[in-house]
Amino acid sequence: MLKNILYLAVSLCILSSCGGTTSQKVEITTKDSLPTASNTQKKNILFFGNSLTAGLGVEPEEAFPAIIGSKIDSLNLPYNITNAGLSGETTAAGKARINWVLKQKVDVFVLELGANDGLRGIPVSETEKNLQDIVDQVKVKYPDAKLVMTGMQVPPNMGNKYASDFRLIFKKLADKNNMALVPFLLENVGGVSKLNQSDGIHPTPEGHKILAENVWAVLKDIV
Repeated sequence: MLKNILYLAVSLCILSSCGGTTSQKVEITTKDSLPTASNTQKKNILFFGNSLTAGLGVEPEEAFPAIIGSKIDSLNLPYNITNAGLSGETTAAGKARINWVLKQKVDVFVLELGANDGLRGIPVSETEKNLQDIVDQVKVKYPDAKLVMTGMQVPPNMGNKYASDFRLIFKKLADKNNMALVPFLLENVGGVSKLNQSDGIHPTPEGHKILAENVWAVLKDIV
């Protein structure tokens, strides 16, 4: 746990692109994106998050959403995968772009945001409100969509109360909105050097495999 906390203290800084600006554009990659007789019958899973979802530093097919997509294909489940991750994303920025992302049909929505808010010390109440607003927009446009929340943590140097309150908002929102919950996305990866890139921060392809396992443990029950 200590290694995880130390890892988060650094990784949250990189996730928020501190000390610089982020120019990366969001890229939405959907398997079988061209309409055909076969894939028009498939449902869509949308992953919406920051650099962890985007797979910063690894090939697109090595990011955890794509790994889950391969798992789904191997099981012949009727789903396409869309990766709408954007490096440096905050909950406020996510709230601002969610309507654009929702232009395509969504049957399962996986929300992975909040880490950058925590690093910046944004009030927990504001982060919670932004996440709720994102969820509300999904529910309004696609009321039958199934929802998944991925939990995140901040290091104790942000203050014990802040860290505790921050950690709890993900379960609170998941319970409130009947969302499936991944308790901590970086479980078993944060702080493990061999599972992170040379910066010691972003997961390697092997690290992303574990992230995929963490999410799949929850997602498998709703697809």
